[in-house]
Amino acid sequence: MARYTGPKEKLERRVGQKLFLKGERSISPKSSLVKKPYPPGIHGTKRMRKKSEYGAQLTAKQKIKYTYKLMEKHLRKYIENALKSKEESSGLLVKELETRLDNVVYRLGFSQARDTAKQLVSHGHFSVNDILINFPSYKVKTGDMIKVRSSSLANKYFSNLSQNLKKYEPPAWLELDKEKMIGKVKSLPSIEEAGLNHKDIQSTIEFYSRKI
Repeated sequence: MARYTGPKEKLERRVGQKLFLKGERSISPKSSLVKKPYPPGIHGTKRMRKKSEYGAQLTAKQKIKYTYKLMEKHLRKYIENALKSKEESSGLLVKELETRLDNVVYRLGFSQARDTAKQLVSHGHFSVNDILINFPSYKVKTGDMIKVRSSSLANKYFSNLSQNLKKYEPPAWLELDKEKMIGKVKSLPSIEEAGLNHKDIQSTIEFYSRKI
């Protein structure tokens, strides 16, 4: 499946929920879902039929995929790993998704959207434990230190970012030194800390279970 390059807010209208794909715009009155609280397309304003169980699971899966900016094969792989593990599937899936380096960069406030975080990581702006990591799917662990590389601090993007970080607070499982732009993984996140819906996680797992 190719990477989606169309309007991001159309994805939110499709699933009927804000996924914060556009940074600050997603929480503003300019949000597409605020202006047009119905699915895209010529039939979007018509009354929606109640979804079947399969349809509800498909929508839940799409929410997770769009939120973390994943391709189908990547999300499926995470589900397969969660189902094979002896650990509780929902909790493990959330940890797999949240500990991706691009997501951690986003959660630390170094970007307003996961798309931007993915690009920043790919361009080599971050190191983990002083080692350059430039693939977004890299899995961080408890105790890992994520920092903006010294060669990138002079970049205009990060110079402007320092002001925005002053009013930002990362989730409890992460620690952030705003002056030095260094983050630390204090613990692994729970479903609640990830801000995900339990039902969506479970429905996503059930959706793939019938295919694996």
